[in-house]
Amino acid sequence: MIYLQLSNKYTMLVAMPGLSGRVALITGASRGIGRAIARRLSSEGVAVALSASRPGRHGDLHGTLDEAVEEIRSRGGKAEGLPANLVSGEERGDLVARAEAALGPLDILVNNAAMGVWALPSEVPLAARRKLCEVNLHAPIDLAQQALPGMRERRRGWILNVGSDSARQPTVPYRDTPEAAHVIAAYGASKAALARYTEGLAHEVAGEGVYVNSLAPVAIVLTQEAARFVGHIARKSPDMAEPIEVMVEAALELVTGAHVGRVVTSRALLHAVGRPVRSLDGKRVLGDALLPADVDAITH
Repeated sequence: MIYLQLSNKYTMLVAMPGLSGRVALITGASRGIGRAIARRLSSEGVAVALSASRPGRHGDLHGTLDEAVEEIRSRGGKAEGLPANLVSGEERGDLVARAEAALGPLDILVNNAAMGVWALPSEVPLAARRKLCEVNLHAPIDLAQQALPGMRERRRGWILNVGSDSARQPTVPYRDTPEAAHVIAAYGASKAALARYTEGLAHEVAGEGVYVNSLAPVAIVLTQEAARFVGHIARKSPDMAEPIEVMVEAALELVTGAHVGRVVTSRALLHAVGRPVRSLDGKRVLGDALLPADVDAITH
């Protein structure tokens, strides 16, 4: 977002050059990181298709797909909601086509949706592993393959896969408990596989004007939901938590710039490019890559 000073009294808000009129599809967008990325893209003039496994019910603790869409529309943005259960190959099989039918040719794909299986590595059942891989690995690949023909033809496109620090084995001594470090192994393994796929795809298509990257938080993106479950870790180790605006601003960098095959954390990326962190509406600069997370403000 840029600002034009018209006089001593008036300032006009103008969308970032080149973004207005673009179209994005964001999965897992009814709440948390996906919803925040959708808001930030919309603030720059991007028409956003938000997808989630179900529309949800009014009053759901962390929001619904319908509420996320209405939040953007109420601020003057263009948004459509597309329910799809990504576990199902059939339901996700036409998701990009549905987004393009609603909003036009797709410029940006953000594969944010994910599911977790929290069990010791020796005990994760096969059925759970299959669902985990469907959502965390196969769905992003399928959606990328749906989006790529059009992006290649237009020689313009950005695909962002949201990763996780859990793709790496935590170092010892563990910040929390050994059990907490071990139960993230299956989830982390699926994200590690996605990161490797991201790198390979990125270098295949970079010469065609399509940029593919992976972004992860340092450890914890402090949404209300995260604060509820891991707020105690954030209080104990503040360096493990980041405000959602940090993750979102890094995502915006990766879906607008010419980055190829980055598998990077949000703070590292913002620090490397010197990009300030803005509010989700794009109107205020909140700080830089080291913007701290306020656990107490989120939980109250």
